[in-house]
Amino acid sequence: MPISAPAVPSEPPTAEIDRLLHADLAMLTGGFSAVAALEATFDWAAHLAMSPGRRLELLRAAAADIQRLAGLNAAPSAENAPPARHDPRFQAEAWQQWPFSAYAQTFQAVEGWWLEAASHVPGVSRAHEDLLRFMARQILDSVAPSNLAATNPEVLERIRQTGGRCLIDGSRIAADDALRALSNKPPAEAGAFRVGTDVAATEGTVILRTPLCEVIQYKPVTETVQREPVLFVPAWINRFYILDLERRNSMVRHMVERGFTVFMVSWKNPTPEDRDVSFDDYRRLGVLPAIEAALAITGAERLHGVGYCLGGTLLTIVAAAMARDGDERLASLSFLAAQFDFDEAGELKVFVNESQLTLLEDMMWRRGVLAGQQMRGAFHLLRSNDLIWSKLVRQYLMGEPTVANAMAAWAADSTRMPYRMHSDYLRSLYLNNDLAEGRFKVDGRAIEIQDIRAPVFALGTEWDHVAPWHSVYKFGTAIEGEVTFALTNGGHNQGVVSQPGRPDRRYRIATHAAGDRHVDPDRWIASVAPQEGSWWPAWFDWLEARSTGRIAAPPVGRPDAGYASLMAAPGLYVTE
Repeated sequence: MPISAPAVPSEPPTAEIDRLLHADLAMLTGGFSAVAALEATFDWAAHLAMSPGRRLELLRAAAADIQRLAGLNAAPSAENAPPARHDPRFQAEAWQQWPFSAYAQTFQAVEGWWLEAASHVPGVSRAHEDLLRFMARQILDSVAPSNLAATNPEVLERIRQTGGRCLIDGSRIAADDALRALSNKPPAEAGAFRVGTDVAATEGTVILRTPLCEVIQYKPVTETVQREPVLFVPAWINRFYILDLERRNSMVRHMVERGFTVFMVSWKNPTPEDRDVSFDDYRRLGVLPAIEAALAITGAERLHGVGYCLGGTLLTIVAAAMARDGDERLASLSFLAAQFDFDEAGELKVFVNESQLTLLEDMMWRRGVLAGQQMRGAFHLLRSNDLIWSKLVRQYLMGEPTVANAMAAWAADSTRMPYRMHSDYLRSLYLNNDLAEGRFKVDGRAIEIQDIRAPVFALGTEWDHVAPWHSVYKFGTAIEGEVTFALTNGGHNQGVVSQPGRPDRRYRIATHAAGDRHVDPDRWIASVAPQEGSWWPAWFDWLEARSTGRIAAPPVGRPDAGYASLMAAPGLYVTE
């Protein structure tokens, strides 16, 4: 099955001049559209100028903050300097002492005022308001007193304890990071984790290779297994092995030991030559061949599909198209931190508007792909406090050594994305929300999420900045059949990789049966009690309850059906 033919351009020859200029601008700005920022700022400023009542309200708030802060600083004492609001940057006891408490509270007052000023201005669009708040937070986070040695009491104490040695150590760490960035090497926290040995080490075999993916079958470790196999469809922004990290926290290993036959899609890392690979190619040359392979090897009639992040969105499209066509080969569907409705898709939407996409598309048009470093940079901005500024303080100012971990190694192992596919995905799903609104087409015909009849398990995570749990929860309102929704603590990655025995884990879970009244997400979380521990065992139980019994473990591969053992897992594509 070939890759889709390149799209025929329908633009005048002079359009190439614009594309080249846009591509150069995108490289200068890191892919961020200055026009979009100016448009949002003008929208806000113009409407604020026409809203004297709102301006008066903001002036009163500023005056109240100034009066309060002046009172605290007029007679500084522990009693007059209450602890800063909940903010991990200012939780240490030293921040409660004057003058550091004054620094923290002044910063928080300014931060709160600007975030409020960027909001609730009559006439400003929601998209512009979100972008303004995002830009304001980036600027404010960069000037927080916690980021400066002279205004951070923890840093000052560290300097005193080490006699300034921490600053020398921090300078060395900063220099090492700079050299790594210039030479395109992974960050130090990625360590020396080896793919296939330290991570992605569960024993298995590549049984299929297409131009876009490899399919891995993992070796059974139990004499009998559930009749229906499990097929994982991961995202293609990073490697698949977030689901097969170290032995202790490998979801794949836990499933195999529980008695499931597990298959995994491992996506190819595209090159500029793959520029015309389409979003639909990932369905045709990825998920569909993987389904056929898993069923042919195991002899099962149906399988359990599991999609993580963007892989879950793709699996939703596959499932809806299969349901439309009367294809009943899916025994169940599990969506882990995945979404199909992008109306509430979190802060990533600040990067998705017509101006932004035009700039990004022209940059990808010139390069053929979107570099993995750019996607990683965008994700870091969404959590700049945790992933940028706190690291700078800990390592560069306090001289704390870098601690390598498997999750950081996986996060640094980013992949490229083809020009056409990424443009298709951002425009159809993020910008236009075609999938949720019934306009998304497969093989020329529209698909509907409501057609899905397989039971669904949807997992949201409490602090997800990529797929907010309120967005994931929409599976329960869109699908008319049985939907089990689970909500766990943690973020987009850490909430999913939540193995049994990991401390401080909790989750909520409840099932919405066909015909039940729908419950809004806020009422749901208030009515479903949290349970201690990992959500994995509850999910494994759910899968077993929707399987049809145990059979003898099938062989790995099936050469007579065209699924020979090509090489040992984790395969070739994951190393490219």
